[in-house]
Amino acid sequence: MAMLPREQHLQLCLVGFLSLCLFRNTAGFQLKTPFHRLPTVGRTSQTTLSETIENDGVRSKEDDIAATMEAIIQNEEDQTEQQDFFVMPDTPSANFNGYSMPTGKTTGYSAFLDWKPDWMKPFQPKTVLDVLDDEMNEDGYGDMYRKKRSFFYRALRFPLKLAKKALKKTTEDPGTLILVRHGESEWNANKTFTGWADPDLTVQGRREVEHAARLLMAGGYNVDVVFTSRLKRAIRSTWILLQELNEVYSPVFKSWRLNERNYGALTGLSKLETAKRLGQDLVQEWRGSLRSRPPPLTPNDPYWPGRERRYADLTNDQIPLTESLLDCMERTTPLWENKIKYELKKGRNVLVVAHANTLRGLVKTIDNIGDAEIQDVAIPTGIPIVYKFDKELRSIPPAKEDNAVSQIHMNALFLEKPGILKEALKRELQWSEAVPGYNRTMSRYTRPMTSIERSLYKLDAERELGEWASEFIDANAPIEDDGNDGNFGRPMMLSESEVWDLGLKQLESGEQFDPDSPSFHATERDEEELIENDADETVTPNMVANPCITSIPSATVLGNEGMSKIRRDSVIVIIRHGKTQHNKLGLFTGWEDAPLADEGIEEAKEAGRLLKLHGFEFDVVYTSWLSRALETAWYVMDEMDALWLPIIKTWRLNERMYGSLTGLSKQMVKQKYGDEQFKAWRRGFEVKPPAVSSFSPHYPGNDKRYQKYLKDKRYSLRETLIRSIESGELKLERKLPKTESLKDCMERTIPYFVERIAVDAVDQGKRVLISSSENAIRGLLMHLLDIEEEDITGLEIPNGLPLIYDVKSKCLKLLDDGTGRDPLEVHNFGKAGKYLFRPCQNEDGTLDEECTIDFSTKITKEEQAAIESIKRGTASAV
Repeated sequence: MAMLPREQHLQLCLVGFLSLCLFRNTAGFQLKTPFHRLPTVGRTSQTTLSETIENDGVRSKEDDIAATMEAIIQNEEDQTEQQDFFVMPDTPSANFNGYSMPTGKTTGYSAFLDWKPDWMKPFQPKTVLDVLDDEMNEDGYGDMYRKKRSFFYRALRFPLKLAKKALKKTTEDPGTLILVRHGESEWNANKTFTGWADPDLTVQGRREVEHAARLLMAGGYNVDVVFTSRLKRAIRSTWILLQELNEVYSPVFKSWRLNERNYGALTGLSKLETAKRLGQDLVQEWRGSLRSRPPPLTPNDPYWPGRERRYADLTNDQIPLTESLLDCMERTTPLWENKIKYELKKGRNVLVVAHANTLRGLVKTIDNIGDAEIQDVAIPTGIPIVYKFDKELRSIPPAKEDNAVSQIHMNALFLEKPGILKEALKRELQWSEAVPGYNRTMSRYTRPMTSIERSLYKLDAERELGEWASEFIDANAPIEDDGNDGNFGRPMMLSESEVWDLGLKQLESGEQFDPDSPSFHATERDEEELIENDADETVTPNMVANPCITSIPSATVLGNEGMSKIRRDSVIVIIRHGKTQHNKLGLFTGWEDAPLADEGIEEAKEAGRLLKLHGFEFDVVYTSWLSRALETAWYVMDEMDALWLPIIKTWRLNERMYGSLTGLSKQMVKQKYGDEQFKAWRRGFEVKPPAVSSFSPHYPGNDKRYQKYLKDKRYSLRETLIRSIESGELKLERKLPKTESLKDCMERTIPYFVERIAVDAVDQGKRVLISSSENAIRGLLMHLLDIEEEDITGLEIPNGLPLIYDVKSKCLKLLDDGTGRDPLEVHNFGKAGKYLFRPCQNEDGTLDEECTIDFSTKITKEEQAAIESIKRGTASAV
């Protein structure tokens, strides 16, 4: 039979596929998905588990270990050979790590990952395992990165894909895989069995991860997508790596499949003490044998993962009670087959930050290492391991270079010889003990700055230095002048002198004189500007309805912080990022990536502490692609001990794009263009600042984050032509903003809230944290509180202040910080602040009982003294 030409073959396939889909849609034909069968990892029989639970309240953990030791050894061979399977229900869970599609819908991870009959297998990618649909969207991965499209959408795009493939000179090479083990944890340091327990990194652990990031930078590696576990030590290591690489905007997906091996009943026990009590040989067998499992946890054990909120999306069959090394390694296989391989085939560089045993599991799969050989493989901390692949995604051995370091059985490159870092840290410890001030110098962290930011920062420092130096100047000493000022040695006539002369005359006449009063240093025009600015920027308290302020729960006031009642109702907490150096120095920031200042970090941490104090928990976090908003979300979650939460990053929550004003001082713009034009650009609703050019460093099209990740904007013919001519090959470029009015900013922010945040989270009853910038938040509040366009420009959003939007009462609330200060006197909401706060009412019309503080009613000194007395008495009683 003669072979059909390639073009005809493709046409026939497309026609056949169209016919199948039309038949499926019109005739009601449905392809049923069979039950997915996966081996159960590390489970004990029901009888053994019930017996263990029954005895749990009487016996200690060491007694349980000794009692079950003999049975485990006897049955170990049977357990490893037995193939247990579990059957999942037809309807997937709707609560998948706080971010999933509604119940009954597919997750949109891939168009072909649903089950197909045998005759359709040529149309789907080959995978070793079929993983449950809802797991594809773990941590929002499917929705964010592999959005499912309709067949007709894909059919229309098919010719374009063929054209792009034909125009490309070469096929895309696979991406690079980088494996990094987390830094030393607190339990690593004191030699405790850790498993799924969640200790943090030590100081040395943080240094190890920083060192790993610098090795990656020195090697010229960059990251496109990150996978990590749900444990704090791995998540914090990921954050440190991305901070050092200046890529905190990269997508990060947290998977339980990358969690460390579950050590069962050994979790939380000292390795040394357990070996003494039960015998070195037995403990070493549990630790080093490929198939031996320690005694299982029970649901009553404090380290049983099933009681933790971070695993609420897992079934009981997915949560291991104990694991062998082989169990742990096999747990990582679905992640490799269905996600990591997909990203590598797309040419993306993948960073995996995980634990020793799960990384060994990936290495075993990638290099096809045998069960016996894998026990020779070690994964050191602080050293990135780099894999390169051929077109078939087979690992390529590293080139034999003088400085190349690899390990037996592995086709990977170690970026440094193991042992060097530990020796360096050991030497550093010796130096820190011998050299005074060494620790303080090495731990000092200088935050990155732009050139104008650095200049203004130095100016502030010089002024501070001048103030300090002035303390040593003798006011009565004669002024030395060498004539180089141009006035031939005559004393300088300062306008300040006139002020002091006036002051002296007032003192002589008996009038009061205050040299610090602004009236002595401001001209008449300056005073008018101050009054005008005050009217624009501040709130007159009697113009604003008393805001709903929720008092601190009584348990926390009385010193029992753990008793705060957890809030279960759906809520939206909006927080503007903490202060940046740009904010402090009065610079237009826009889409420029200014990190938080030290003051801004503390504001974010304080917000997290306040939210935790009031019993808030979140299910999902939304933030922008700008580091100041990302850092704020991170510090809030860190204070709330919720680093495992899914973070959805979107450019649509970015600050307003200020065009060519970006990075300029506001005073500079005012002097150059005048007050009227400055106010129009800054406060006008539809007025756009001057646009940047296509080659400006401030144009988003020149920023790799928007080149790599922004997919929901149409292509720009102009930018495509410019970039294609410049590079000599076809380059499709998206239409990105070169400037924005406040209206433009809101036209991307409000639809995202309505179509994504509201639908995917708020309507599902989830508790949402949104960390963003001022103008994006103005858009959200304009939508939520029905503020008019002409009023929204006068709204000010304080840095680091949590704004609580109650979904039921559609009311904005503030939280009492325990200081007794009126928030309207502490924070500036601008002249439009009166639209933020209205009486909060329940559905039946009664006042919301959470609004417990009224600062309009002043507390007398006697009442305040009584309150303090009660606090002191209760505290002493406690």
